[in-house]
Amino acid sequence: MTLLGMVWYYLWIAPYVLQGVLLLVMVRRRFYRQFPVFFAYTAFEVCQFVVLFAMDHSAAVSAEEYVHAYGWALAVSTALRFGILHEILAHLFRDYAALGHFGKPIFRAATVALLFAALALAVYTGGNNANGVMLAVHVADRTASILQCGLLMCLFLFSTYLGLSWRNHVFGIALGVGIFASVELIVSAMRAQITLPYFVDFLTMGTYHCCVLLWIFYLWAPERSTQFTLRVLPETDLEIWNQELQRLLHQ
Repeated sequence: MTLLGMVWYYLWIAPYVLQGVLLLVMVRRRFYRQFPVFFAYTAFEVCQFVVLFAMDHSAAVSAEEYVHAYGWALAVSTALRFGILHEILAHLFRDYAALGHFGKPIFRAATVALLFAALALAVYTGGNNANGVMLAVHVADRTASILQCGLLMCLFLFSTYLGLSWRNHVFGIALGVGIFASVELIVSAMRAQITLPYFVDFLTMGTYHCCVLLWIFYLWAPERSTQFTLRVLPETDLEIWNQELQRLLHQ
């Protein structure tokens, strides 16, 4: 096996081995209770890797069957990543119930707007991939990446505007998802238009490897007493906003 082949197999296998470690970390520190969707996503990624790896090395599985299995796995993985975004939102507004009622409709409206924009872009740009199934997979992946990047940007901007603080664990999960979605968006958009060289996959695989390491670091590290704050806003002002919103919601 060539050096390039060894690197390929490493980047294919190592992230999911590390996600197995991440599962152990989450079980040991009981994070599966705080982040059940992220825990389910991590467990699914490990399971789908085992299945797809076995299918790829089985002579009884055709290329078409593998592509269909990959497409279904990508669909489930994408749905779980959306669940992670909603889980991040819930943690972000956990201490301010009224602000949560105010922020969630904005989050849903942004989801609908980004979905229409992503679908319009997918229809407009099309693609040149001769394989119809793979083209559909890549377009769906690009659409999901647009949604995820846009929603995470909305979360950051909204929390910046209100001066909400991010707990370290939540910030680490959001940062990893955001980095991977951004790289996926760039690569999938390029792939839908031109035939990319195969080594471009090293970029996405390496990025995912780094994101898994980032998740392990943030979930293993102890919670700091000083929380990450995007913008300083007096706590009294934020409490007043929360109380006023609570009063309006109960009228």
